Amino acid sequence: MDTLTPPHGGGQPLLRQKGAEIQQFGTLKQLPIALGHDARMYACQRLNRLLADTQILYSLYKKHHWLMRGATFHSLHLMLDKHAEAQLALVDALAERVQSLGGVAVGDPRHAAELTSIPRPPDGVEPVPVMLSRLLDAHERILTDVRDAAARLSAEGDEGSADLLVSGVLRTGEAQVWFLAEHLVDTPLVRG
Repeated sequence: MDTLTPPHGGGQPLLRQKGAEIQQFGTLKQLPIALGHDARMYACQRLNRLLADTQILYSLYKKHHWLMRGATFHSLHLMLDKHAEAQLALVDALAERVQSLGGVAVGDPRHAAELTSIPRPPDGVEPVPVMLSRLLDAHERILTDVRDAAARLSAEGDEGSADLLVSGVLRTGEAQVWFLAEHLVDTPLVRG
C-alpha cells in the first residue's frame, strides 16, 4: 500500500458536486400517512403559499428591527426581534409539515418572493408608524389566508395541517398583531 495516498481519499470532502433534482417542487412522494394524494397536494400548495408569506414576514420583522428609530427604539427593537424569532419557528414548522406530507417546501428566499402575497417595502427607512403598519398589513394577509386554509384543509381530512395553522400560525399572528397595534395608539410619552 502506498503510504502517501490514504485509503478512501483520506477524508477529503468531495466538493462541487452536481446532480439532477430528485423531486421537483409541486410534486408529491407517496407516504403512508392515511391521507389521499389530492388532499396532500392541496395542503402542500396552501402551506407553501403561507410558508412564503411567513418567510417574507420574518424578513420584514428583521428589517424593521434593524431600522427602528425614536423614543421607543429600545422596546420596539427588542419586541420586533422576539416576533421575528417566533416567525422563524413558524417557517420551520410549515416547511416540515410540507415535507411530512410528501411535498417540497419552498426554501429559497428568491422563490418565496415569487410566491408571496405581501408587497415589497421600499429598500430604505420608513417612519416607525409606517413600518408597524406594514407589519400589521402582512399579518392580516396571512391571517386571512390561514383562516380559509385551516377550514378547507380540515374539510379535506387534513387535521394535522389545520391544527398547525390554528394553534401555531393563527394564535402567534393574533398575539403579534395585538402587540404591534398597541404601539400605534397615540398617547404622549411625557404629558399627563
